[in-house]
Amino acid sequence: MEAAFWHERWAKHEIGFHMPRAHAALKDHWSTLALAPGARVFVPLAGKSLDLVALAALGHEVVGVELSAVAVREFHEEHPQLRGVDLRCADFFALQPESLGPIAAIFDRASLVALPPAMRRDYVKKMIELSAPRTVTLLVSMEYDQREMRGPPHAVLPEEIHALYGATHEIVELGTYGALDDFPRMAARGVTTLGERVYRLRRR
Repeated sequence: MEAAFWHERWAKHEIGFHMPRAHAALKDHWSTLALAPGARVFVPLAGKSLDLVALAALGHEVVGVELSAVAVREFHEEHPQLRGVDLRCADFFALQPESLGPIAAIFDRASLVALPPAMRRDYVKKMIELSAPRTVTLLVSMEYDQREMRGPPHAVLPEEIHALYGATHEIVELGTYGALDDFPRMAARGVTTLGERVYRLRRR
């Protein structure tokens, strides 16, 4: 999963992963994180997600990181007056804690599922490096039969979530969504059943 893959997807505007609305998990489950007003929220591999807009509307200071300059430019063009969102063009894996600053929470809707299995432990390791104890994450994972389609986005099943985060985080499952209607390109590629599972992770 090289950076060139994502640069090409954005250059060709093959962005079926971009949703035309904020994720329902923000409305349904974000309040369970019990964050203070104005708490700083990190959104990794953010694309030009409308989740950034929704989080800012909730009163948070939002910092997002996205590899593609195209995505960052389009986000700022589409939301020229938006305040409270700092969307940066940067490589997530090259981030340093001092450049990101202190964060209270993380929203991961499309980051973990974008990565192949070989990269996921490094991703979690970097997240631990960038966050402090008690940082809370709202994580959305995907579940489908990977024999039907080769990701990304990838299926990350509950047992892998627990294997990746169990030693360092308290894990609570919050709910599930049927998601196939939201991803017609995945259906076109042969996926017959697609679900999303939402977790609250609190770093120990």
